[in-house]
Amino acid sequence: MAKIGIVDVDSTSFPNLALMKIAAYHKSLGDVVEWVSPLFADYDKVYLSKVFTFTPDYPYAFNCEMERGGTGYDLKKKLPDYIDRQQPDYSIYGITDTAYGFLTRGCPNKCKWCVVPKKEGAPVPYMDIEEIARDRRKVILMDNNILALEYGLQQLEKIAGMRIRVDFNQGIDARLINDETAKLLARVKWIRYIRLACDQTAQIPYIEKAYRLLTKYGYHGNVFTYCLLNDFREKIARVNYLRGLSWVVPHFQPYRDFNNPHQIIPQWQKDLARWANMRAIYNTVELQDYEPRKGFKFGKYFDLNNGD
Repeated sequence: MAKIGIVDVDSTSFPNLALMKIAAYHKSLGDVVEWVSPLFADYDKVYLSKVFTFTPDYPYAFNCEMERGGTGYDLKKKLPDYIDRQQPDYSIYGITDTAYGFLTRGCPNKCKWCVVPKKEGAPVPYMDIEEIARDRRKVILMDNNILALEYGLQQLEKIAGMRIRVDFNQGIDARLINDETAKLLARVKWIRYIRLACDQTAQIPYIEKAYRLLTKYGYHGNVFTYCLLNDFREKIARVNYLRGLSWVVPHFQPYRDFNNPHQIIPQWQKDLARWANMRAIYNTVELQDYEPRKGFKFGKYFDLNNGD
């Protein structure tokens, strides 16, 4: 029996799927698996998983084999199949009612800010919804483009007939929503709402069309949109436009360069994201009147050559 240590280097509130599968595999062998503690370093092996390149590395070393994986360490490294096909050990995060997984991997788009095409390539079938959900009634799915593959549509059809609620937390490509796919998405039971990507102004007409089609076929919820922040002037115009759509719940994300772990996020991106993502502020305070720091109103950014 081995003693296995695991490290979620990013330490976000979102569970690390790879670590849950690693824990499940080692427990199936009779090994002891625990979150590492630098004070008790008698491990036979330690796994470290890092999703984001900008996350600082784990500062401690152990006198045993230390295996590092995840996009933050290596784009090409994957879990071996005998671990990857494990049912995740949700107990390490105390998760009791929700399942996590991917139905498909990859994406056909080649957005310059996205690491998925480099890491996973074109979309391919990966798992079945029944294999992921098991006896759980809520499922968080992390597919990057579920509508880009016929297999994905087949899985959505299957989901629509099951007694589960789902969330595609990476966003759905609104450009691929037509009458057929809108009718299918409207039949799915959502945990909260449908998420769509809106990283460019050019996507707004597709989002508006998608919403019209979704409501036409019976969807009654709001639409959550992911909005990437990079170009200052374009993003200000997009923010103001989306704010006028009562059915849009926007979430703004500062642009992260995966090839530059030492990137400094411009202050205007941090301020804009804070304003937009705090609903009490977003719904009551105009952007130009927002005061992110004492004595500095956001409107002053409009007089600058850039938002740095």
